[in-house]
Amino acid sequence: MSSVRQERWRELAQERWAWLRKQFDDLEALRQRLDYQTYILAAAGLVASLLLGFADLSTRGPIAQRQEEDMLATLEQVLPRDLYDNDLLHSVKSIDDSADRGLGSVPVYVASKAGEVSAIAFKLSAQGGYSGPIDLVMGIDRKGAILGVRVVAHAETPGLGDKIEKAKSDWILAFTGRSLDNTTPERWRVKKDGGDFDQFAGATITPRAVVRGVQSGLAFYQRHHDALLSPTP
Repeated sequence: MSSVRQERWRELAQERWAWLRKQFDDLEALRQRLDYQTYILAAAGLVASLLLGFADLSTRGPIAQRQEEDMLATLEQVLPRDLYDNDLLHSVKSIDDSADRGLGSVPVYVASKAGEVSAIAFKLSAQGGYSGPIDLVMGIDRKGAILGVRVVAHAETPGLGDKIEKAKSDWILAFTGRSLDNTTPERWRVKKDGGDFDQFAGATITPRAVVRGVQSGLAFYQRHHDALLSPTP
């Protein structure tokens, strides 16, 4: 009985295999079938989705790590190393500055030494650039004086507006030491407009935007002075 069943299963398998082979004998006719096209598209979509998913999983960690490294390198340029002994990337507080056309929700990196806040740094977007917003990172000490400003992203014209980058010129260093106390409102302009800051030949709009952005960053510090200098848990 067992051998008969085995023989029957073998016959069924052979019949099934013969049927499958017959389906693929005429490939041209198979290609014209609607279900064939559907299966091919579905298979291609599935493979593409799997590849994208694997690529995202494999690169997510390194990308996040690189972003942290870049941010730390920028913070170290606007916050002198002798001012803090804490981990800047893990000493962050969020300040809500949405009222009165403020900066919105601002992540602030708090530098502290021996448990006391010595300086802060934050990122803001200076509006009104020639080719769009200009992203800045500012460092400010306890007294409200600028420790450093760096441009971290912009779309200004190469060879003209890109002189706001530290790698292209020292123009950005003119803000170091400035505060709302030692620079009156009318001086927060480029020299062409009667202020203290140089403009670039053929590119006045870009430095104007940065000067206004830096001044707004100092105003943000002034508005939230107490919250910014309170210890971070």
